[in-house]
Amino acid sequence: MADRLPPFRRVAIIGLGLIGGSLASAIRKHQLAGTVTGFDQRADELALGVSLGVIDEAAPSLEQAVKGSDLVVLAVPVRATREVLEQIRPWLGPEAVLSDVGSTKSSFVADVEVVFGELSPRVIPGHPIAGSEKSGIRAANPELFANHKVILTPADNADAVSVARLKALWEGTGATVLTMSVAYHDEVLAATSHLPHLIAFSLVDTLAGEDENMDIFRYAAGGFRDFTRIAASDPVMWHDIFLSNRDAVLRVIDHFTQDLGQLRSAIASGDGATLLRVFSRAKAAREHFSKMLSGQAYVTNNSDQQVIFHMQPGGSVRGDIRVPGDKSMSHRSIMLGALGEGITEVKGFLEGEDSLATLQAFRDMGVTIEGPEDGFVRIHGVGLHGLQAPRGPLYLGNSGTAMRLFSGLLAAQPFDSELTGDASLSKRPMGRVVDPLRAMGAVIDAAEAGRPPLKIRGGQALTGIHYDMPVASAQVKSCLLLAGLYAEGVTSVTEPAPTRDHTERMLAGFGYHVHRDGPTASVTGGGKLAAGTIDVPADISSAAFFLVAASIAPDSDLTLRHVGMNPTRVGIINILRQMGANIEVLEERVIGGEPVADLRVRSADLQGIDIPEDQVPLAIDEFPVLFIAATCAKGRTVLRGAEELRVKESDRIQVMADGLSALGVETTVTADGIIIEGGQTIGGGTVESHEDHRISMSFAIASLRATGPIIINDCSNVATSFPGFVELAQQTGILISTEGTS
Repeated sequence: MADRLPPFRRVAIIGLGLIGGSLASAIRKHQLAGTVTGFDQRADELALGVSLGVIDEAAPSLEQAVKGSDLVVLAVPVRATREVLEQIRPWLGPEAVLSDVGSTKSSFVADVEVVFGELSPRVIPGHPIAGSEKSGIRAANPELFANHKVILTPADNADAVSVARLKALWEGTGATVLTMSVAYHDEVLAATSHLPHLIAFSLVDTLAGEDENMDIFRYAAGGFRDFTRIAASDPVMWHDIFLSNRDAVLRVIDHFTQDLGQLRSAIASGDGATLLRVFSRAKAAREHFSKMLSGQAYVTNNSDQQVIFHMQPGGSVRGDIRVPGDKSMSHRSIMLGALGEGITEVKGFLEGEDSLATLQAFRDMGVTIEGPEDGFVRIHGVGLHGLQAPRGPLYLGNSGTAMRLFSGLLAAQPFDSELTGDASLSKRPMGRVVDPLRAMGAVIDAAEAGRPPLKIRGGQALTGIHYDMPVASAQVKSCLLLAGLYAEGVTSVTEPAPTRDHTERMLAGFGYHVHRDGPTASVTGGGKLAAGTIDVPADISSAAFFLVAASIAPDSDLTLRHVGMNPTRVGIINILRQMGANIEVLEERVIGGEPVADLRVRSADLQGIDIPEDQVPLAIDEFPVLFIAATCAKGRTVLRGAEELRVKESDRIQVMADGLSALGVETTVTADGIIIEGGQTIGGGTVESHEDHRISMSFAIASLRATGPIIINDCSNVATSFPGFVELAQQTGILISTEGTS
């Protein structure tokens, strides 16, 4: 901080226990304030704070601590807050920021309002998620908050400058700062911190009263010791916390007691199905959210972790590989398996974040799902009308497919639901599915410009409609067909150009008749889905990156195994072959109603073409990497009729054009496509992926023909569609390394 002014001039820390002392020590160490003044009722602790260098000054009274301070932090027991506020009120300056470190925020706000008569814009409650089994000023540790989280709960009227200053101070200690509402903070902490402490205290107390208590503790396993360790926490502090956060704690206790009662009943009656459902859902949820949130246990839908691809130029592509399972089919296998009657087994399931989000959402609605384990999933279907109301919003990560298909499935359920996603998905328009669903009778509220979150009102009777899609989209078509399963009468969709038909094929595989008449598909509501077996082929969209890689890199020879060859998905092969690619289709077969083949691709001299418009819907997800192929081809490539590319995870036409420009390649962007003059030199440089996984992987492939290193930013979302991409790319000879973790 030596090169700029610290966030605050004079900070007063009231209460020099572990947290207060550590904060004071961190502020001093990192020069986050001009002066750190401390006050504590224990004179010996106060004197020790000075001698240990924790604080600059020991204030003999609250008046002298608070007067002239531009930040006052209360680090006192929660139940003592109101008394301290009353004592400091006469001395707190009107421009001073007031904060705290307590683990309940509603009680702090209530105390402030009682004492001051209002919640000033400069009152910013705070809660560092950090601690230690040690206590007192001797335990003060300036690094206590490093790599930990601090939650701020500013009110709507909070002064933005004051919030920014306090955020900068906490970040200066090494903490990650998150913001949320007071009420949400207390609900989250009641569930994730307060309830576990309460259970630990209660369990140890219960077992300590048993006749064999010594043997119980003597032979306790490590899990018992790890869990009950928190029962050694300060009883007075937790007494204060539970009474201060009473309402939120009582709600979560009641919920937990109800669920525990159901488990007791299941054990008593020998109901193994209920036990399996609860245990498998809990195990999977623990693993799922650990992956999705990358360790951010106290915030939803937010990841500060970044992944950067570092690409070295050149190389050839060789080997024999199988890319992960088809994402579109993985989504649909979970959806239809959950709504089927009986047990559905899925092989080849894509264990990427998008597909896992779909899987978790159905678990949240009461469906028992075993796995995934090495691509194998067993789904205990509940039937079309067996879903249960989720306890909260269904978080779908980065998956636009899941968001749109769930909209159709949930529009006719008897319960309310809310669909949310990550920052990228929350920017994507959903009007294309919301508008026709409303025409069927659905009641859906969306955010500004039709973006997520989507709030779907339950109990609506849907009526079948005929819908002429203005733009070809498999997601819109699938959404309406799935809603049609619940609608009165016939629901039909006519597409202006062929799109992938996995939904129609899979519905038929589950025994549900889909009528097809040229470009129109229709279903009649009121039927049933019968469980079955699904073998998910390798995703041709993932294979596309390697098809282009082996085509453009010299001396390449690559075989891709078990690739899905659905006629509505092979546009990438058709287009590359028209450009002169050397692609052999081997061992063609049909598995589970879906055509599959092995593909051998070798280096070729590509030629620019006018891409046939009838192939555009068949390769809509593959165009980013096709732009790389066009850049390496001889002559001009022209794409038309690709408006849908502008409403994917990013505006893929513009983002690819910008990325190519950053590498020295000129293009001409049109309203519905792009013109690329082939043969241009791909230079080194830095590319912004805009958190779009296909953009990231496409520019990784471009490095094979680049003249210098390429840096690709914001690549963490690659895991949403292609887990293991980096490792597989390295295996085939692509010169890729990563920075950061997702």
